[in-house]
Amino acid sequence: MNGLAQVDWPRVLADLDSHGAAVIPGLLDADRCRAMAARYQDAQGFRSRVVMQRHGYGQGEYRYFDYPLPDIVQTLRTAIYPQLVPLAHRWHERMNVEVRYPATHAEYQARCQAAGQIRPTPLLLQYRAGDYNCLHQDLYGDEVFPLQVAVLLSQPGVDFTGGEFVLTEQRPRMQSRAEVVPLAQGDAVVFAVHHRPVQGSRGSYRVNLRHGVSRIRSGHRHTLGIIFHDAA
Repeated sequence: MNGLAQVDWPRVLADLDSHGAAVIPGLLDADRCRAMAARYQDAQGFRSRVVMQRHGYGQGEYRYFDYPLPDIVQTLRTAIYPQLVPLAHRWHERMNVEVRYPATHAEYQARCQAAGQIRPTPLLLQYRAGDYNCLHQDLYGDEVFPLQVAVLLSQPGVDFTGGEFVLTEQRPRMQSRAEVVPLAQGDAVVFAVHHRPVQGSRGSYRVNLRHGVSRIRSGHRHTLGIIFHDAA
């Protein structure tokens, strides 16, 4: 997968450290994006479908993949995870969190399974005009890997308008900071699941992050989400 081989990981990790999110341009090409988005209409290969408004999550819907994952999803999950482990460890050291992670995703998946988290969490999301995703955190049990990935499968300005990826950061005793992350078709955003450290005048302190998608103005938007911990 050419896009994966060309990722500038030092730059990605530096952006994550500075901002809590980093863009990987062109992780998937247009053909792969269209093929993945088309999977949403196929009932095969998914374990469940969630309609957001039924649960107060926003408007839109998504489907969780079942095991075995599609090859491209499995490849991304397996290849990206070890690149992020060193940063996860540095963050935990700075936040005085004792948890450390194994070197490979297969080992981490086994740890999730031992904790009773056996359901896959990679998912496809579909939005239509008027849909949106409320600010949230993707936590599915005690085992949480602190970073995740979303890949935009649709072409902004052609397939849809609106629908920006939004990240908010709540710092202690301060108002929340919001950031809109611009994405083109095939771009991925890597971002913090729930916490990250920020350097202050008296050392590092922990901030709380949430992410969502702003209102779709027109068209259809599809996204691939890759979460590294599984669900209970």
